[in-house]
Parts: sequence; structure tokens; C-alpha cells
Amino acid sequence: MSQPDDATKPSSTEDRDAPSSVPASAERPAPPAEKAAPAPPEDFGPVLVKGRLAPLFGLLSGFLYFLAFAGIDVWPLTFICLVPLYLALFGQSPKRATWIGFLAGLAMNLGGFYWLLNMLRTFSGFPTPICLVFVVIICSYQAGRFALFGWLHGRASARGWPVPIVFAAAFATSELLYPLLFPWYYAATVHKVPLLMQTADLGSPILVGLVLVAVNLAIAEPIRARLLGAKADRRVQLVGAGALAFAIVYGAIRMAMVSGAIAAAPSVRVGYVQGNMGLMQKREDPGEGLRRHKRLTIDLKNKGVDFVVWSESSVTFAVPEELGMKGHFFRDRFAASLGVPTIFGAVLFRVDPERERWFNTAIATDARGEVTGRYDKQYLLAFGEYLPFGDWFPILYKWSPHSGRFSKGSSIDPVPVDVKGTKHDVSVLICYEDILPSFTNAAVRHANPELLVNITNDAWFGDTLEPWQHLALAKFRAIEHRRYLVRSTNSGVSAVVDPKGAIVTSTRTFVSDAQEAEIRWLRATTVYEIVGDVPWYLVSLGIVAASFRRRRPKAA
Repeated sequence: MSQPDDATKPSSTEDRDAPSSVPASAERPAPPAEKAAPAPPEDFGPVLVKGRLAPLFGLLSGFLYFLAFAGIDVWPLTFICLVPLYLALFGQSPKRATWIGFLAGLAMNLGGFYWLLNMLRTFSGFPTPICLVFVVIICSYQAGRFALFGWLHGRASARGWPVPIVFAAAFATSELLYPLLFPWYYAATVHKVPLLMQTADLGSPILVGLVLVAVNLAIAEPIRARLLGAKADRRVQLVGAGALAFAIVYGAIRMAMVSGAIAAAPSVRVGYVQGNMGLMQKREDPGEGLRRHKRLTIDLKNKGVDFVVWSESSVTFAVPEELGMKGHFFRDRFAASLGVPTIFGAVLFRVDPERERWFNTAIATDARGEVTGRYDKQYLLAFGEYLPFGDWFPILYKWSPHSGRFSKGSSIDPVPVDVKGTKHDVSVLICYEDILPSFTNAAVRHANPELLVNITNDAWFGDTLEPWQHLALAKFRAIEHRRYLVRSTNSGVSAVVDPKGAIVTSTRTFVSDAQEAEIRWLRATTVYEIVGDVPWYLVSLGIVAASFRRRRPKAA
């Protein structure tokens, strides 16, 4: 038998181990190397308002917000003004949601803060075009509150958290945390509806605003469902209706309770003076301002008032601190001739080694004219009382010669007012300190006063909506602490606000006037006074965490 040729010989061990002409991997694929599972992509969900229409919806919300806000006061719009923004934010990326929110804020701020132009023209010394640029810059910064709102909404909703809850939490967080030059809050849209304001004693204006947000979401829900071709979420609608019902019922009950407390409290007659001195006139002729206040105060005394409140810097001329507080300067100059306890605004200064320090001060005197207390303003007005970054760059004060250079106070002690031999503690708030809920809350918790007094000079802003907006925002301090608030302003609006947020008496703007009202010495403890903003800080912590942590899907 012949031997097999080489083609049929069995291969050697070496040949068997050699690679085949067909790769083994093609015959039997090797398992791939293990890799870490990629993170699931962000799910922005369906976009309800697409393209350029979404930014327009943001602008529409800002415009409606402005119309609903104090001053314009088309307050029913507050129930729908956030609907376009809510729909526009649906399904948007964080970047686009931030932009939409910013546009909403810019529209609201350019409308609501138009009076900044007149203030800057008057006090900055800059020409109108530059002032207009500053207005846009300031309003853009203020619009950052809505931009933060949009960013939080975009981040948290993309991570699977329920959109209505995200919207409400982002709203509360932006109102609490964003630092504003000129503070405001959504709740001021209902300042003419005391029934809807009363929950402020539970959770500040943020809680009042959240009730309004819930109503907006309930109205927006059927629109959202229709755009998606889905069923409306009844839970969102029920929460909105329930929040509004709770606010109304709670408001009615609390207003009745507060009325009972007012009736049982000791009364006092207070007068307040509105001198109506022009800002330049106050500086150029301080004697005239003093004469007006003295004359109007004597008229009030003859009507039987027990004490009187003057406006911020009503005593315009600067007085050395030592002379004003330890000497008898105010008594001898005018206070003794009034014959009635008075709280008035003054300007004190002292010379420290590093520089001269000026203080915007409230001073209380008794019926003999002796000084009984003092409070120095802590929150200074940008451009009017200081220049932002001016201490770092002193040249800014040379460029803006009309801007003040005041120093902050450091104490929130009450000012004692001696009425008929009995001293009553009064917490004084100067200028826009009366629109700062947390600051006022700290002062009340510290002092437990019987009355809140605000002295203001809103003539900075001219005959605009600003004085009315200021009053609207200040009303909430009376509700939060269930005390009377007496406001004396140089040019209006001066007023007495009762503990339910209602106006007892008020003046018109830019008239010289003096009015009187019966008020009550009251002390009360509210939920907001005890817990402050702690709940809103917890909400803020929650929404920030939700912005970075994906929601776990429910188990099947």
C-alpha cells in the first residue's frame, strides 16, 4: 500500500498549536471585557412649547407678573401669570430652561423697576444713556432669580423628579436664596387681598406665594395634558384647589382671632408726619424741613396724640455722634418744644482713625426732649447710601459724586418710647429694611417689641410706582408678627398697617401731611417667628440634591 502524501499526514504537535487559517474568534466569539455600565442619559421628556415660542412664553409670564404686581395691581392675573412659564419649561434642557427663566425675570424687572432710571440719573451723576445701561445690568442681575429657578427646574426634572413638585420647590428656593439688590416677592401680587395674605404668619411671603403657584399649576395642568394628548393629573388640580381653600379658610379664622386680640389690647394714639421735602431741598435747606415737622407735630399734639413718628433723615443736618447721644443737642434744638415723645430720622457721624463714618439713624426722644434710644440702619441702599465695590475701588465715589458713603449699624435692640411714664419697646426699620422678612424676624425675636415702626425716604424714586410697591411689600411684616406697623415717609406713602395687613390710614404721595390713628400695643408669637425660614432652607436643600441625583424608578 502506498504511503499517504504530506497533504493527508497528521500534523505535528507544533502544527496543531499553530493558528488556523480561519480565526478562532470567527468560530467561537470570545466574551467581551466587562465595562462599567454607562449612566443613563438625561431624560428631558417631551417638549410642550418648541422653538422660539418657548422664550416668548417666558417673556409673557414676566409681563403678566408685572401687571399683577403691586402698583399696576391687576391682581387676578397672579393665578395665571406663571402658566406660560410652567408650560415653556417642560422638557427643556437646564441650559435652555435657564435662558427661558432669565427672559421671564428680565421682562418682569424691566417693567417693575423702571423707576431705577430716574434714581440713577438723579444720584449717580452719569448721563442718561449710561444710566440706561446700568438699569439693564441691574435688571439682568435681578432676573437671575428666575434664571436660577429655570436652572433648578431643568436639572431636577431631567432626573425624573415630578415636574409640579420641582416647579414649586425651585420657586421657593429662588425666592429664599437669590441675593437681590432691590428685594421683592411674588406674594405682593395679592397685597390688596388680605384674606390671601394671612398664611405669612406660618411661612413668610414664600408660603403665600406657593399657594398662588399651586393655583397656577392646577390651571396649567389641563393645558399640559391636552398638548400631550394625555389625561390631566387630578392630583395637581386637587392640590391647587386645596391650597387655595386652605388659604381662604385659614385667613378667615386668623383674621377673626387677630381682631379679638386687637380689641383686648391697650390703645394708644399715634401721629405720623410726611414733610415732603425734595431730596436736594432737604440738603440745601434743612431748616425748612425741621420747621415743617415741628409745625405738623404741634398740630398732632393738639389733637391728643400720644407719640409721633417722623420720616427717615427728617433731621437732615449731620450731627457728631458724641454731641447727639450724650449731649442735649436734639433737646435744645427742637425736641423739647414738641412736648410729645417722638421717633425721628437723623444723620450721625464720628471720625475713626481709618475714615469718617456716617450713620443713618433713628432716634427716640421723650416728652421733655431727652434721647431715650437709637437704632442705626443696617441694610444700606445701593447707589444712594453706598456704591457697590466702592470701598474696594474708591475712585468709584469720584465718578459718582452724589452717592452716599454710610456705614452699617450693628445692633437690633429695640428703641424705648416713653408714653405717659410707661416705656414701650419699638423695633425700628429704616428704609427698605421693612421689606426683608428674615431681618425683621430676627429683630422681633430679639426684642419682642410691642410695635413696628418704619421710617423711609422714597423721594429717591420720584412720583413713580415704587412708593406703592414698597408699602405693599411692607404690609407682610405686620402679618408675620401680628403687630401694628407705623410708616412715616418723607414723600409718601405714609401709613398705619394693622396686624391683619389692612391699611388703617395712609397719605397720598408728594404732599405735606400729618395723620393720626388709634393703634394697640401688641405682643404675639407666630409660627414664622419661631421657625423662621428653616422649612424653606430644607426645601432648597432638597431641590439642589434632586438637581444632581437621579430619581430611582419605582419597582414593577
